[in-house]
Amino acid sequence: MLTATRPTRRNVLLTGGAVLVLGAGLAGLLHAADDGGTSPRQDALPTATTEVNVPPATQERTPATEPAPLPPVTDAEQFARNVASALFDWDTTGGTPLAEHRGRLLAVADPTGVESPGLVSDLTMYLPTEDTWARLRQYGTRQWIEVSSVVAPTLWAQAVAQSGDGFAAGTTAYTVTGVRHRTGVDDGEPVHVQFDVTFTVFAVCEPTYPQCYLLRLSQLDNPLR
Repeated sequence: MLTATRPTRRNVLLTGGAVLVLGAGLAGLLHAADDGGTSPRQDALPTATTEVNVPPATQERTPATEPAPLPPVTDAEQFARNVASALFDWDTTGGTPLAEHRGRLLAVADPTGVESPGLVSDLTMYLPTEDTWARLRQYGTRQWIEVSSVVAPTLWAQAVAQSGDGFAAGTTAYTVTGVRHRTGVDDGEPVHVQFDVTFTVFAVCEPTYPQCYLLRLSQLDNPLR
């Protein structure tokens, strides 16, 4: 069983004190369910016929009943990469229920439960709804992310320096940048579209916990820099 003291109000990312420390750059967290019109809609279907560049590792996959759990890691950067894959890599034709994709992320949520309601809201930006999932399945839609960079945002470093002991030890942030690919079949023709995406993963790792846990996600395409 994990043992850790419950975060104080200043440890919680959405409390007034923490927001004052972080400034306006963290505003995306406060509007996590609002896509702001800057990101591709989750119900967007491939619309342009092009050569489909399918990653070799996924060309011949056996349909799975559930995605593998995120492996326990202590390295925050690797954890951010794992979270990115869990958010964006899915296949509507593989027999995996949408709830399983959401569940694997919630399985590594804040152990105290303080940030979990906010994380549930954040995930609505990244994962389709059940109705959209069913619609995308009709087109054999698959999605994955090609990560190009994972960096610690300068604003977060400033926030930590200013907060003193305001955050639990090991609380960190990494901004992920990459390309979201989506493929499908429309009128018998393979189609492939791609979008640039960027977002920030907020996590807590050692020494507070023996592995990393997911606290929150920034607004999609409105990361900390």
